Amino acid sequence: MATNGPVVQVRGEVTREVPPELARFAVTVTARGRDREATLTQLAERAAAVRVLLDGSEPAVDGREAGDLWVRPQTKRSGERVVGWLGSVTTTVTVTDFTALGELMLRLADQDQVSVAGPWWSLRPDSPAHREARHAAIGDALLRAREYAEALGARVTALIELADTGPGDRPMFARAGFDVGAGGGVPELELDPQPQTVQAAVQARFTISDPVLG
Repeated sequence: MATNGPVVQVRGEVTREVPPELARFAVTVTARGRDREATLTQLAERAAAVRVLLDGSEPAVDGREAGDLWVRPQTKRSGERVVGWLGSVTTTVTVTDFTALGELMLRLADQDQVSVAGPWWSLRPDSPAHREARHAAIGDALLRAREYAEALGARVTALIELADTGPGDRPMFARAGFDVGAGGGVPELELDPQPQTVQAAVQARFTISDPVLG
């Protein structure tokens, strides 16, 4: 693009930490037995118990997604004779009410043959934090261009080009701990929601008025 007058090229960027909006964790149910049908029945019953518990936890539960389901035979090392069956099914749960998160994870982990992993913190894909960071990055680019222009005794006159070069946000993990009282009662799960790092960067080119170099 042809331009009239001097051009200044700058990079605008911003890094912010904002509270997470979502927490996800995985719930895995397993079953083991010598008979395949009995193992499948047991697996289905345990998975149904998890679903009932999650149903009763709404509206704290924002969503759930079925993950891997597998059933495999267990054989002796010396041959292929089947001596048992092992099955597993995993569900990923998304929670928006963090005050209920720890209790929900403990209740799930207290179920028979259930393991819980997570949580993983994140922002919503359409979170306003992304838009606000992009706006701030543009403002930073304009401020830098004006500072360069002022140093030359000039002023910014027009925008030639603006490109988004931002890396996006980085998901952060949780710090979790079990706090068991002196009496050995039910543990309490303390979770510290981790701030999410949101980054945005732009490359911009501006025209400026004629510098005063004398």
